[in-house]
Amino acid sequence: MININAIKEAAVRLSDVAIITPLLRSSKLDERVGGKVFLKPECLQRTGSFKIRGAYNLMSQLSDQQASNGVVAWSSGNHAQGVAAAGKILNIKTTIVMPKDAPSEKIDNTRKLGGKIIFYDRYNEDREQIAKEIAGKQGSELVPSYDHIDIIAGQGTVGLEIMQQHDALGIVPDQILICCGGGGLSAGSSVAIKDHSLNTDIYLVEPTDFDDTLRSFECGERLRNSNKARSICDALQTESPGKITFEINRKLATDVLTVTDEETKEAMRFAYSYLKLVVEPGGVVALAAVLSGKIDMKNKITTVVLSGGNVDINLYTSIIDKSI
Repeated sequence: MININAIKEAAVRLSDVAIITPLLRSSKLDERVGGKVFLKPECLQRTGSFKIRGAYNLMSQLSDQQASNGVVAWSSGNHAQGVAAAGKILNIKTTIVMPKDAPSEKIDNTRKLGGKIIFYDRYNEDREQIAKEIAGKQGSELVPSYDHIDIIAGQGTVGLEIMQQHDALGIVPDQILICCGGGGLSAGSSVAIKDHSLNTDIYLVEPTDFDDTLRSFECGERLRNSNKARSICDALQTESPGKITFEINRKLATDVLTVTDEETKEAMRFAYSYLKLVVEPGGVVALAAVLSGKIDMKNKITTVVLSGGNVDINLYTSIIDKSI
């Protein structure tokens, strides 16, 4: 387990790097659910997702010797951009193992930020093993996408900001919904949230076919997703919950919700039409749970994390136009 002090220390390291994203409101959304809803748009964060928070927090603590040998990470795109951006700021060479079918925008942006990309087949190859082999040959440090205490602490600054922003408004949220893949964002944020308010419920949200956290909660041990599972939520296609993140989430989260790809698409359309935000599939699943009635919102104060906005333009256009 990490503690609140680690998250507060991460916030200090990130003070000149990460954007303090605002809390947004929508009268349309409040009216639809019968409660007060606040949105935390990490899609507006530097590199388009929360991932730079964890990447920079870890990489900024490397020794000069470690930094000189570069870092290696694996990612479908958001962590890749976060690592590459942190590397650019800190003058550290970055190598990223990415799936061949990652959204073109994520690939292009990672390259523009200076990341060297090694492609792999997400359905038939082990990205973590590939990254470890490269790191071993280069003598580089590994920067995991979620299962590392410094990554979790950095990503937990989202939850810290949420509670500080609610404090400034003089209110305490009844419940907070967080998108969940490997569980780093939810684990770190849950530590910060529960430190501030034990009575605030925390719900993790996954794609229906990548419900490893839900099934793991139900049986009490980490389970894997089928290699036949498919979803438009590329950012949430992890094999299983992290060892560290699972223990934190199991202790602090209230429950896990799941949403279909169709519900995800509808949430993307809602974000575009009423919030004027571009949110990627994996970044909008928490909002999808709200809009599809997966949780009681009536007369409650609810905060929803929109975790990323890096989406392929062709896919996005087709979804907004309801052509798929």
